Amino acid sequence: MGDSSQLTGWTGLVSGIGHPLLGPDHLLFLLAIAFIGLKRPVAWILPMLAIGLGGSLISQFIPLPDVVAPWAEALVSLSLVVEGLIALSIAPATWLLPLFGLHGFLLGSTIVGAEPTPVLSYFFGLLIGQGVLLALVCSVSQTVISRLGEQGRQLGAGIWIGIGIAFAWVALID
Repeated sequence: MGDSSQLTGWTGLVSGIGHPLLGPDHLLFLLAIAFIGLKRPVAWILPMLAIGLGGSLISQFIPLPDVVAPWAEALVSLSLVVEGLIALSIAPATWLLPLFGLHGFLLGSTIVGAEPTPVLSYFFGLLIGQGVLLALVCSVSQTVISRLGEQGRQLGAGIWIGIGIAFAWVALID
């Protein structure tokens, strides 16, 4: 979020709303939920948001060491691979929940050391940004799946797996 001495509640809120939408790996992670094929996708919104927020809160007490950061970003990218496997029914959908915790942890770790007001407003913004996107994605999920058909869903899963591997590779060699 930048220099913590310059942060206000407003900048924290805007940063929280924008962060998951501006990071391609986090955004693609949220968008992939549309074609995974969750049963009752709307019922997943609150648990996913709660676990993601929990991961962000944990990051305030257990900061991510700098030496681990590239590996953590690679794990976030590999979460796209896991989503592809879930879409192919190779992995269970419940794996989404710990992945949300991982994403939340990394989104929250970017604000370690900030003053309490920007941190709280960042979390609130993060909840708003992810919540709106998840609600949108989950509300169109069944429509997307029916329009894609089985082959389209398999192709989408393959594309997501490829993107996840590419992002992970870049995170590790960069």
